[in-house]
Amino acid sequence: MNTVEIYVNEEDEERLDSYLAEELNEVSRSYIQKLIKEKLVSVNDKYMKSSYLVKEGDYIKVNLPKPKKLEIIAEDIPIDIVYEDEDIVIVNKPQDMVVHPAPGNYTGTLVNALLYHIGNLSSINGIIRPGIVHRLDKDTSGILIIAKNDKAHRILSEELKKRNVKRTYITLVHGTWLNDEGTINAPIGRHTNDRKKMTVTQKNSKEAITHYKVLDRYNNYTLLEVNLETGRTHQIRVHMAYINHPVVGDPVYSKGKNEFGLQRQMLHAYKLGLIHPSTEEYIEFQTDLPEYFKEILNGLDNKRK
Repeated sequence: MNTVEIYVNEEDEERLDSYLAEELNEVSRSYIQKLIKEKLVSVNDKYMKSSYLVKEGDYIKVNLPKPKKLEIIAEDIPIDIVYEDEDIVIVNKPQDMVVHPAPGNYTGTLVNALLYHIGNLSSINGIIRPGIVHRLDKDTSGILIIAKNDKAHRILSEELKKRNVKRTYITLVHGTWLNDEGTINAPIGRHTNDRKKMTVTQKNSKEAITHYKVLDRYNNYTLLEVNLETGRTHQIRVHMAYINHPVVGDPVYSKGKNEFGLQRQMLHAYKLGLIHPSTEEYIEFQTDLPEYFKEILNGLDNKRK
């Protein structure tokens, strides 16, 4: 058996079979259902039905047949380490980089790079997600917290759950906003027709709150600073699309609009604030916008002059 361990650190509630089908990339939902029936999947060391709703804090173990040695290889991939001490690492993740490996794709991820440059990471999330406290989409750049030991990981996960970690993004969206700041409070759940998408819905959804402030206005575009109060999957992208101001370059939620020919969304996690798990002091980190992001903003700025 090839054992995959998953420690759930997302706030979304989702059926066990659907959750695992998404997490284990190339494994189908029907195959997951078969594994569940054969008692090859456990949640918190108990066997659950496919309809069980996965919750934050759950520990899932999946035993995949046809043994294959599971080994995550340390790779010499350049990464931007913003800060490091004995407990945490702050990394500025580039776009086009997946955060952690998954079955069928065990190389080229941030975890592979971390194992090379850092070495020891927390073991709470199992072999394929060592140190990963929270994630960013593949095409979203910016700051991530990495835990180097289990104690720090538990504390940081609890702080995220209590909404004590400040996560601030910068994004360019379609359209011109009239108000300078505000809040989007609209529940988010899994899309009924496309399980890879999220949507604003009242059915099987969770509270989602996004605060925004206008930084600049261009012709038909607005630059926003966005703060997350909750941490739903694709939250910023879904909320912006919901109010008809989709993120520029978003391949999923912008209805095909891509006038700059981007292969990535203009969404950058530029600031992160947290209570250090050991010193208990508040620390904050900030990164610059990616070069392509700056170039597009400069082009928009020149057009209005």
